[in-house]
Amino acid sequence: MIPQKTGPVHLIGASGKSGRALTRALLAGGIGVVPVVRSADWQPADDLRAHPLLAPVRRADLGDRRAMAAALADAGRIVNTAHARHTEALLEAAPRPARLILLGSTRRFSRFPDRLADEIRAGEAAFLASGRAGVMLHPTMIYGATGEENVQRLAAMLRRLPFLPLPGGGRSLIQPIHQDDVTQSLHAALGIAWEGPETLVIAGGEAATYADFARAIAAACGLPQPRIVPMPASLLMLAARITSGLRLPLRAWPEEIRRLLEDKAFPTAPMIARLGVRPIGLADGLARTFQAVKMET
Repeated sequence: MIPQKTGPVHLIGASGKSGRALTRALLAGGIGVVPVVRSADWQPADDLRAHPLLAPVRRADLGDRRAMAAALADAGRIVNTAHARHTEALLEAAPRPARLILLGSTRRFSRFPDRLADEIRAGEAAFLASGRAGVMLHPTMIYGATGEENVQRLAAMLRRLPFLPLPGGGRSLIQPIHQDDVTQSLHAALGIAWEGPETLVIAGGEAATYADFARAIAAACGLPQPRIVPMPASLLMLAARITSGLRLPLRAWPEEIRRLLEDKAFPTAPMIARLGVRPIGLADGLARTFQAVKMET
């Protein structure tokens, strides 16, 4: 499943966390990248600007379909790491023969009323109805990228709080996926001759309760094991609403707390079979994450 040499990959969202990681992986594999970003100020990292396979940056916003169509006019393979809410606009802008690799989210499976989940589901529906060749990958919570906040924010809480309040004591399951596996999955998807639109969940190598996830983070960054304090979700959500307008160093949104009540675990066999990507385990992923933080500092 090595990506076919059919020209460069047009990468929408090249300035984001997954976009930056994929750019490096593609260039390292000898595949050209045409970065498509909306920011007028963004530039590739200094060590990549002179790379012979990196095309000049193209500026286009998915809200401006004419500009996006111009940016994608010569595209044969398109990866979109921007939010799935833009899928319908992308479908209108992308050349019909282009292969599409889109990034969604397993948030689309949430059973709670959620605007972001609705937007992902709408994007997925538009893609599946389009008949276009490609896949929408739905990752679980992504961690391990440069600048990510999921693991780092929880680690910051563990450093500052004497205990960790969790709804239901943190018994719900979570199965985060490391950025390296997300990157490999996107890379592998580019090499598959998709015959129509498909969707596929990509997840970490193992599921854990949220309490055990917190304990694993503490162990990975050398902190004492946290004291988990069960608290009603309604009380935590009320506290989140009260403090939402304050500029606190540590805070959570009510929607995040509510989603801690539902299991977010998925089988990885379809991902392994379709993409050939076997995701790493949580301990390995967290070790990589905090080693990268040490190297950056």
